[in-house]
Amino acid sequence: MTSTVLALDLGTHTGWALRQHDGTTTSGTEHFKPQRFEGGGMRFLRFKRWLSELHSASGELGAVYFEEVRRHTGVDAAHLYGGLLAHLTAWCEQRQVPYQGVPVGTIKRHATGRGNAGKGEVVTSVRNRGYAPSDDNEADALALLLWVIDTQEAAQC
Repeated sequence: MTSTVLALDLGTHTGWALRQHDGTTTSGTEHFKPQRFEGGGMRFLRFKRWLSELHSASGELGAVYFEEVRRHTGVDAAHLYGGLLAHLTAWCEQRQVPYQGVPVGTIKRHATGRGNAGKGEVVTSVRNRGYAPSDDNEADALALLLWVIDTQEAAQC
């Protein structure tokens, strides 16, 4: 892979994994929980600012991949995901950074062999590949990044 790639698991606790053009991988979880006395839109502004900081620190993103969630357990989760996705795609469009959603089942199937694997199985799979995620959000982002490396890199050859 020749360009820097960012993989995201969007949510209040957004998991992220960044693969630099030199093959170096960093990852973590960024928290966008609303703070006390903060308006509802502030978490989205903090998300966009974080993206811009990551973009600058990485020396330009070549592509962004995100976990494409089609079903949510609650209305609040659906609203948050939709808001983060809207800001992410607009941010990418503004900077001409290509982006692509990848279905959850595709990521889980690649990581564990089962499209309906549980969170613990994904965490274990990522750890077996040599990473040490601090939580399931970071593990999901790493699993997505591994899917990108294994499938998209091969497709470019």
